[in-house]
Amino acid sequence: QVQLVESGGGLVQAGDSLRLSCEASGLTFSNYAMGWFRQAPGKEREFAAAISWSSGTSYKDSVKGRFTISRDNAKNTVYLQMNSLKPEDTAVYYCAADSSFRKVKTGAKYWGQGTQVAVSS
Repeated sequence: QVQLVESGGGLVQAGDSLRLSCEASGLTFSNYAMGWFRQAPGKEREFAAAISWSSGTSYKDSVKGRFTISRDNAKNTVYLQMNSLKPEDTAVYYCAADSSFRKVKTGAKYWGQGTQVAVSS
């Protein structure tokens, strides 16, 4: 079965950086678009970033210029480099996968369990 396992979350201070990783198994990774979503306490889960199978990217406006999504098909892994973190970036971050770049941003088929990111001011 498909598994997406996130790692790399933690507690950091405002202005710091973190890199999240999501390792996929059970699918042909290079054929899938991958995405990162986040859910802050008391809020709905929201799209953060996505990358197509051909490495085209899309970002939520509030993270543009600070977050970078990338993929390593040899390692079946997608990354989210987060720089200049702000307290409002505090959330559980989820990895998502879908064969469609459009759907990975709106209603992905596969989801990970999430990793917590906390940014203190």
